[in-house]
Amino acid sequence: MTDETTKNGPDATAADAAADAAANVETDTAERGEASQPDPLELLKAENSELRDRYLRLAAEMDNLRRRTEREVKDAKSYSVAGFARDMLAVSDNLRRALDAIPPEVKAAADAGLTTLIEGVEMTERAMLSALERHGVRKLEPVGQKFDPNFHQAMFEVPNPEVPNNTVVQVVQAGFTIGERVLRPAMVGVAKGGPKPVEAEANSVFDEKDA
Repeated sequence: MTDETTKNGPDATAADAAADAAANVETDTAERGEASQPDPLELLKAENSELRDRYLRLAAEMDNLRRRTEREVKDAKSYSVAGFARDMLAVSDNLRRALDAIPPEVKAAADAGLTTLIEGVEMTERAMLSALERHGVRKLEPVGQKFDPNFHQAMFEVPNPEVPNNTVVQVVQAGFTIGERVLRPAMVGVAKGGPKPVEAEANSVFDEKDA
């Protein structure tokens, strides 16, 4: 019995060692598997961050859409009458031409009937311009201002050394704006050959000093 145990002892020890090694391998593999799996808490944090970013982007898009819609509605209200107002300007122009066609001496010597007619046409013109202004249409007053191609259309030049060059000195046809847009540019005559604007002279002095 003792001899059999002694004989089988080394084989049993080897078998036990092999079993222990296999168990250790399985344990290491399981631990590595557990370590390779993501932490549920970190997954939740990442998902929460992604959802928050998506929410912020959506909120920004909605805010931009709201602002754009408000601007479009405001523009629609402001400029919806632009076509009608432009047509009415033609009527106003005709009223003004009719008044300008009457010589001053005729106005001065006009009888009661003609005076009443002239006053009626003037009142009609004022009432029309006032109605247009209530809808955002305003008349430009460019005389004495520097020529601005955004609001004025130059028709001719007037030699005038008394005013700075490119100053509007005459209006051929009145211009109008609607809201912040030009409904019709003013047709004007501009000064030519006058003194340089003050800011131009100041810049010239600084340039000479720098030189």
